[in-house]
This record gives sequence, C-alpha cells and structure tokens, in this order.
Amino acid sequence: MKKTFAALSALSLALPLAASAQSLQPLANLIGAVGRLVAALVPILITLALVVFFWGLVRYLYGAGGKSNTAGAKDLMKWGLVTLFVMVSVWGIVRLAQDALGVQRNADVLSPKALVP
Repeated sequence: MKKTFAALSALSLALPLAASAQSLQPLANLIGAVGRLVAALVPILITLALVVFFWGLVRYLYGAGGKSNTAGAKDLMKWGLVTLFVMVSVWGIVRLAQDALGVQRNADVLSPKALVP
C-alpha cells in the first residue's frame, strides 16, 4: 500500500511537468537570486570576522599594561580566528567540490525544462 501511494504521489508530481502546465522558471530565478546573495555575503562575513579578530587584538594590547581583564579580548580573538577558519575552509571545500564535479563557478542557473532538448 505504501509503495503504491509513493508511486502515485511521484507520478502526480511529475505530470504537470510532462504536460508543460507548470513552469520552473520562478524557482530557477529564486535559486539564482539566493546564490548571488550568498556569493555577495561571503566576502563581507569574512571581512567582519577579520575585523572582530583585530578588535580583540586591540583590546588585548590595550588592556595588557593595566589591571584590565584580558580574558574577554582573548575570547574575542579566539572566536574571530575560529570563524575565519570555518568560513575559509567551507569556501575551499565548495571550490574543491566544484572543480572535482566540473561545475562552473559563475554559471547561470538553468531550470530542468531548459536542459531538455
């Protein structure tokens, strides 16, 4: 019973595409817009993490000569470095996967309907 229901629901989802009753262009536009937004935000976030690290460094150096507690500045520098490491590592892994799979980096997003001859 479950297999029949799964097959019927998959068939009902595929029928509008086969009949060209449903266009995937808005979905492709949405995916492209989200991709461009993420591509624009990544360098901004990396810059922000670098600024946080340097702000922690300035706080640490400023408080090192006096009675000020430098533990907060150390934590700020540590989290800035961790954030930089994670973001740059993920960015590198994505680039490595793109190269391994042969995906072009700045290619336009095509809907499945545009791929069918």
